[in-house]
Amino acid sequence: MRFAANLSMMFTERPFLERFGAAAAAGFDAVEFLFPYDVPAERIKAALDAHGLTQALFNLPPGDWAAGERGTASLPGREDEFREGVATAIAYANVLDNRLLHCMAGIPPDGLERDAALALYTDNLRHAAAACAEAGLTLLVEPINNRDMPGYLMNSTALARRVIEAVGAPNLKLQFDLYHCQISEGDLATRIRANADLTAHVQIAGVPDRQEPDRGEVHYPYLFEVLASTGYRGFIGCEYRPRARTEDGLGWFHTASKQAAR
Repeated sequence: MRFAANLSMMFTERPFLERFGAAAAAGFDAVEFLFPYDVPAERIKAALDAHGLTQALFNLPPGDWAAGERGTASLPGREDEFREGVATAIAYANVLDNRLLHCMAGIPPDGLERDAALALYTDNLRHAAAACAEAGLTLLVEPINNRDMPGYLMNSTALARRVIEAVGAPNLKLQFDLYHCQISEGDLATRIRANADLTAHVQIAGVPDRQEPDRGEVHYPYLFEVLASTGYRGFIGCEYRPRARTEDGLGWFHTASKQAAR
């Protein structure tokens, strides 16, 4: 298993650019985060290189995050903004040597029929997947539970598979967050195996509190074995909120890393 520290949630005791060094010092060799766009790509690349880190993943621009937007791909009238965001994300990915981009589906506005939102989302994914393919990148869709993000359009692995198959782009894959899936669907081991053919990135967190993955209702050591049995060789993003100081809760990570190295 190869773990990537999510710097939007972990090591937040420090300013953003200082989190890279903290992650490396803790033993991580890869990182991910939600959005890089407030920091010039060259400064992020310098931080990655200074600490020998791989950039595993980040998201396309989400729209107005502070106002509650969670992606523009299913928002009518925002197609030009969405395409500009795709171009911006690809430019960052090229500088950061990042190969995976996640396209947030968005929360459709009241009054928009779900089928219409899905049709718009699918059309935007076609454009984004084609643009990413030209850049040698893989585009991801991620089901997110409606408890944490009420109204979010992409909310199940079945829907993700349906949309990915409808788009039909070989570089459109699944970002499988086991925390979200446990809340929305459960039956994690079965769903990991059923979606192994599409899964390009995995994320974890403890359930139900989204803290370290060493307590709660999900037994991650077993699921790591299931992932390995499917042939998964991608990163596992640690997208959780530490209970206290990040380093104090990494016992699970050191144990899992040692087991993976055997």
